[in-house]
Amino acid sequence: MTDADIKKPVTTDAEAGRAESGEHTADQVLVSLGYSPELQRNRSTLHVAFMSFVLAAIPYGLATTMYYPLVAGGPVDIIWGWVAVSLIVICVAASLGEITSVYPTAGGVYYQTFMLASPQWRRLAAWTCGWLYVVGNVTITLAVNFGTTLFLVGCVNVFETPEGEGVLAGEPYQVFLIFLGITFLCNAVSSLGNKWLPILDTFAIFWTFAGVLAIMVCVLAIAKEGRHDAKWVFTHFEVNSGWTPGWSFFVGLLHAAYATSSTGMIISMCEEVQAPATQVPKAMVMTVCINTIAGLMFMIPLMFVLPNLQELALLSQPVPAIIKSAIGNPGGSFGLLVPLLVLAVICGIGCTTATSRCIYAFARDGAIPGSKWWKVIDHRLDDVPLNAMMLSMVVQIILGVIYFGSTAAFNAFSGVGVIALTASYATPIIVSMLNGRQTVSTGSFFLGSFGWFCNIVAVCWSLLAIPLFCMPTTVPVIDPTTMNYASVVFVGFIAISAGWYIAWGRKNYVGPPK
Repeated sequence: MTDADIKKPVTTDAEAGRAESGEHTADQVLVSLGYSPELQRNRSTLHVAFMSFVLAAIPYGLATTMYYPLVAGGPVDIIWGWVAVSLIVICVAASLGEITSVYPTAGGVYYQTFMLASPQWRRLAAWTCGWLYVVGNVTITLAVNFGTTLFLVGCVNVFETPEGEGVLAGEPYQVFLIFLGITFLCNAVSSLGNKWLPILDTFAIFWTFAGVLAIMVCVLAIAKEGRHDAKWVFTHFEVNSGWTPGWSFFVGLLHAAYATSSTGMIISMCEEVQAPATQVPKAMVMTVCINTIAGLMFMIPLMFVLPNLQELALLSQPVPAIIKSAIGNPGGSFGLLVPLLVLAVICGIGCTTATSRCIYAFARDGAIPGSKWWKVIDHRLDDVPLNAMMLSMVVQIILGVIYFGSTAAFNAFSGVGVIALTASYATPIIVSMLNGRQTVSTGSFFLGSFGWFCNIVAVCWSLLAIPLFCMPTTVPVIDPTTMNYASVVFVGFIAISAGWYIAWGRKNYVGPPK
């Protein structure tokens, strides 16, 4: 089979993507794209938007990584960094939405890259993008579950012993065991309760905004240690990272980038959505806008009651300490943190679900070692790719062992997740630009000349993010605990990908079925 045989005219796919709301069903569109429908389409537009919101899990995603901008720049980095990255990610979401409206499959950016690229190099481009997408999904899911673990330890430690120490020591073995429990829970719910997940995502929306409202009102009303004025909240810039001020601000953007990195993960749910060519693009953009507002609602009140920045810089999870400082007692503080903990677990379930679909889609094209096992759908569990989910879980647990060697493991997981996902999102966007955006112009979500602007912003962001989030948060690096191992983990996965391509893919991998 030649590359020319693999790819049919683009207009056929574009027409199929547009027609799904008319005489053709979404399953017929999927068949036209080369795949047999195996998953249940049980999600509407709102369900897609709600799941996309859960994947970002604002405010949980901002709470677990607030250490980075607190150290890097303080309130200015937290608030204005969030606004800046959110505006950039709207461009990323819009760019991906254009392409998804033409190619709505669970293969996501991997499939899109293959279909958009030139026949001479589409297989290598798709292989690279696919591995970046898989690695990003797995490591960001790992970062979510590990972040939940560390956040839970911080929340429990709002209660103190008579000596003034937290009641949970947080020894490496304790952290790892909690991480295992959370990981098993997320995989159990995702695999056994698939048909109930849209309801869980809907619940998460109302739960989140109720929790954010409670935190806003309580911390501002009680403010046990007083409040800063608005000028301080919106203009105070304080560097405690050791980097020069300008670069420090950028390093602190990992906070916002981590919370928005899941934007394109929802594409892997396309084959479980009733009208993915129209629903998924709209949901991606809409969710980023909602997340931007929710993030500001959560963070601005905390900045008004922020304790001493130098003291917070000593804590890996500062949000529990901020809330406790404002409320004044551990019981009330823990009560306000419960909504974030519940959202954290729901986020882990959502990421687990999306990641399993990503692995399944890549495996059915033969691109992962042992693909015949990972592409299997378990019809006993409401059509869940259980084997792919278990593969993801095992890889996460193996990587979690890194924590025994360095407490900087979470930094590595979150960093490599952001790097890999950002790079994978940029790949089909770049290929589309190289083609003059001819294919996306036939889609139902075409943005015209504004699409060019979004594409350029998305690519520039990717070029900045990849080296940026390999940097240690603080300098100088005096011991292994302050090192950023994201580059090590990233290179390790790239080596696996390259090795498998040389050993098998170069001769056997042909890409998607059309």
